[in-house]
Amino acid sequence: MVAYLDIQQGSTDEVQRLRKIVTALMNQVERTMDVQGGAFSLFQTAILLDDKVRGRTGELEAAMKRLEETNDELNSANAEAHTARLRLVEAVESVSEGFALFDETDSLILCNSKFREYWGMDENDIPYGSSFQVLSQGLIDNCRVPLALQDRQQWLEDRFQRHKNPDGAFVMRMFDGRWLKVTERRTGDGGVVGIYTDITEIKKQEELRRQKELAEKSVLLQASIDNLSQGVAVYSSELKLVAWNQRFVDLLELPDGLVRLGMPFQEYLQFNANREEYATDMERSVRERLEQATASSSFFFEYVRPTGRVLEVRRNPMPNGGFVTTYTDITARRQAAVQLSEAKEHLEERVRERTAALSTLNEQLRQEIAERLDVEEELRLATKAAEEANLSKTRFLAAASHDLLQPLNAARLFISTLQEQRLAEKTERLVERTDLALQGVENLLSTLLEISKLDAGAVPTKLRDFPISDVLKRLTEEYQPVISDAGLELRMIDSSVTVNSDRKLLERILRNFLSNAVRYTYNGKILIGCRRRKGKLLVQVSDTGLGIGDKDLDTIFDEFHQLKQSGDNGAPGVGLGLAIVKRIAGMLDVPVIVDSRLGRGSTFAVEIPISNRKIQSSPPSRRLVPSLEMPLHGASVLVIDNEASIREGMYHLLTSWGCDVFTAADLDEVRRLVESGNLQPDFLIVDYHLDNRITGVDILLYLEREYDIRAPSIVVTADRSDEMRHQVTKAGYRVLHKPLKPHRLRAWMAHSMKSQECNSQG
Repeated sequence: MVAYLDIQQGSTDEVQRLRKIVTALMNQVERTMDVQGGAFSLFQTAILLDDKVRGRTGELEAAMKRLEETNDELNSANAEAHTARLRLVEAVESVSEGFALFDETDSLILCNSKFREYWGMDENDIPYGSSFQVLSQGLIDNCRVPLALQDRQQWLEDRFQRHKNPDGAFVMRMFDGRWLKVTERRTGDGGVVGIYTDITEIKKQEELRRQKELAEKSVLLQASIDNLSQGVAVYSSELKLVAWNQRFVDLLELPDGLVRLGMPFQEYLQFNANREEYATDMERSVRERLEQATASSSFFFEYVRPTGRVLEVRRNPMPNGGFVTTYTDITARRQAAVQLSEAKEHLEERVRERTAALSTLNEQLRQEIAERLDVEEELRLATKAAEEANLSKTRFLAAASHDLLQPLNAARLFISTLQEQRLAEKTERLVERTDLALQGVENLLSTLLEISKLDAGAVPTKLRDFPISDVLKRLTEEYQPVISDAGLELRMIDSSVTVNSDRKLLERILRNFLSNAVRYTYNGKILIGCRRRKGKLLVQVSDTGLGIGDKDLDTIFDEFHQLKQSGDNGAPGVGLGLAIVKRIAGMLDVPVIVDSRLGRGSTFAVEIPISNRKIQSSPPSRRLVPSLEMPLHGASVLVIDNEASIREGMYHLLTSWGCDVFTAADLDEVRRLVESGNLQPDFLIVDYHLDNRITGVDILLYLEREYDIRAPSIVVTADRSDEMRHQVTKAGYRVLHKPLKPHRLRAWMAHSMKSQECNSQG
C-alpha cells in the first residue's frame, strides 16, 4: 500500500513538470513575436517554435507513455498488495486463537476479532496504532484480570516486562472465568506477535481430574481409617478436625454433634476437661495439650479414663502441618500384666500345693489329668515370666556392674598410689590384702558384666574360617608365664586344621578352661591340643589336677558354683567361668565335653566344625614390652574425668611417678587451663563418658582442632561395648578399661615417651 502511494505521487510530479515546460515555451514565443514584429522574424520564429514544439511534444508523448506504463504497474502492484492484505486479514481472522501484531514502536498494526473479544473491546476501542501500554491499561480498567485487582501497578509492570522480553508462554486467568495461554515472540523488524489461546476447557478438565483424584484419595483414606482397630483423629495445621473414624468416637465416648468436620482441637480438649477426663488441673491440662499439639513433635502417653479403660495415645506431626492422633485400647494388656504379676506371686505356693496333692493322690491319676494340664499351662506361663524376669535381672546386673566399676577404679588408683610409696611392713601387708580384695571384686564385676552381656544378646556371633593353630599358639604364648609361675608345665599339640567358628568367643571358652586348669592343679602339667572325631574337631585342655567327682559334674556349669577342694594357684575364682562357657557354647551351637577323675585330673573340650578351606597359619606375634623403669619425671599430664574421686586418685598416682598433673572435670575447665598458657601436656588421659553427653573423644578432637594439641592420648572407660572401642580406635586413640591397672598405664606412657624420643632422634 505504501509503495503504491509513492509511485502515484511520482507520476503526478512528472506531469506537472512537463506542463511547466510547455507554458514557458509558449511565453517565449509570444515575447519574440512582440519584439521583432517582422514577417521574416515571425516565419523564422514559427520554424524554430515548430521544431521545439515537435521536440517537446515527442518528449511529452514519451513521458506520457512511460507514465501510463508506470500507472499500469502501479495499479497491478496495488491490486496485488490489496489482495495480499485481504488474504492476511482473512487468514488471521480465521485463526481460532486471538492474534495481535505490534510494530517496533509497540503500536498495534494488525489483530483479529478473537483478540478484541478476549480484551472485551470492539474496533472503536482498539484502533490500529494503539500502544500496548494503553491496551493493557484498558484491560485492567475493565476489570478483565482478577489478579490485577490486588496490585494494579505491579501487574502492569510484570506484564510490560513479559511483553518487552518475551521468553515463552504463560497463563492468564480472565475475570469471566476463562484461562488464556499467551505466547509472544519477537519479529525480525523488532515488533512483537502474540497468540492468545483459550485453554479454559483444559483447565476445567485438569480441575475435574484433580478433584476426582482428591475425592478418590479421600474415600480411600476414610475407608482405611474406618477399618483400623485404633481410634484415629486427623487435625489440620489450623488444629481443626478433618478426618476421623467411629472407633475414635466409641473409645472416647463422645456425644453426637461434638465430632464434626472442622471441630477445633481446643473444643475437644475443653469438652474432656469439663467431664473431668483429666485428673490434674483442668485449665493447665488443656493448655499443656494445646502446646504439645503446636510443637510439631511426636510423643505418646497412657492414661486411665474415669470408666477404667486404659488408652495409649500416640501423636505424630504431618509434613504440611497438623497431626494424626491414634487411640489404642490397652485395657486387656494392662489387666493381663496385673494377672501375670499376681500369678507370679502365688505360683510357687500353688506348685507346691499341686505337687503335694499329686503325690498323695497317685491312685487317682486319671481323674487328675485335666488338673495337671492346668498346672502345666501355669508352669509354662511361669517359665515365660521367669525368663522375662531373668532378662530384666541381666540388664540390671549389666548397669550395676558398669556403675560399680567407677568407685572401684578410684579405689584401685588410691591403692596403687600407696603401693608406689615406702610403707611400714604392717601397712604394706594391709595394702597388699586390700589390693587382692579389690582384684576379687574386679574379677567378679567383670565376669558379671560379661554374663549379663551374653544373656542380653549383646555379644554378636561372627562365624568365619581360620586355622586352629593360630588360636593354640596365641593362648600358649599368653598362658606360658602364668603356668610357669605356678610351677607347672604347659604343652601344646599343634594342628593344621582350618575350622569354622567365632574366633573371639572360642578363645574365651579355652581361656576359661586354662584358668581352671591352673587354679585346680598343684603339680604336673597342662596340655592344650585337638583331635578329630566324627568329622568335627575336638579342642581340649587337659590337666593333672584335683579332678571332679561324679556328683559335681552336673553342677559345675551353674553360676557361683565352686568345688570345695580348691587350688591356690592364680587369683581366687568366683564360680562363673564355666557358666560363661555354657552360654558361649549355646551361642555357637557346639557341645562342651567333660571327662574327669577325682584325684587324677580333668579334660574339658569343645567340639567345633571343620572347614574345607586351607588357610595358612599366621606367624607368631612379637610383642614389644616397654621398660617400666623408664623415668616419667617432669612429664606433663592432663587428666579429664567428671568424678572428683577418680581425678584425685589419678593425681596422687601420677604425682608419685614424678609427673606434673593437671585435672579438669569438663570442657570449660579444659579451656581455662589451655588458655592460661600454663599447660603443654605430654600425655592426655580422658574418661569416655563425661557430663552433658560429651565423650572423651569429643574433647580430644576439640583440642586438636582448636588448640593443635596432639599429645599421646588414652581413653579410660568402664564401657566394654564394641561400638565404643570402634569409635575410640577409629579416632586414633588407645583404650584402657576400668578399674584401671596402673602398670598398663605406665607401660603405655613409657612406650609413648620412648617412641617420641626415637622420632626426635631420627
